[in-house]
Amino acid sequence: MSTGQMPPWLQEQIMKLQQSQQNLQAIMQQKQQIEMERIENEKSLEELRKASDDDMVYKHAGSILIKSTKKDLIEEIEERKELTKTRSIVLEKQETRLKESLKEQEAKITETMKSGTTSGGAKTPEPGSPADNPRK
Repeated sequence: MSTGQMPPWLQEQIMKLQQSQQNLQAIMQQKQQIEMERIENEKSLEELRKASDDDMVYKHAGSILIKSTKKDLIEEIEERKELTKTRSIVLEKQETRLKESLKEQEAKITETMKSGTTSGGAKTPEPGSPADNPRK
């Protein structure tokens, strides 16, 4: 079945599905970036803990380095770790919701195509369904 022969409501469902897939891909990329940040934070903490309290330590501030203390840097990195952990939890929840929504969308499209229904656009989405709330 080519796109030209597809009823408009089915095209819309497929476009929504593709948008959900793109959103999922974006979340996966963000998760990967956060994981890299987490690893970097761990390495930084490991190196800082090896340093003695008298050692000079520096932190990045844009394109320059600023002298700091071991204690301050450890606190700063621990704070970043917590923030990263929170962002990771939020992304996990978004990923789970999107995957569930994708399953529902795929099932709806498959079921509609199998039944050969051509009046799908006339249906009103059930309250609480992904079609009812596109931001879900």
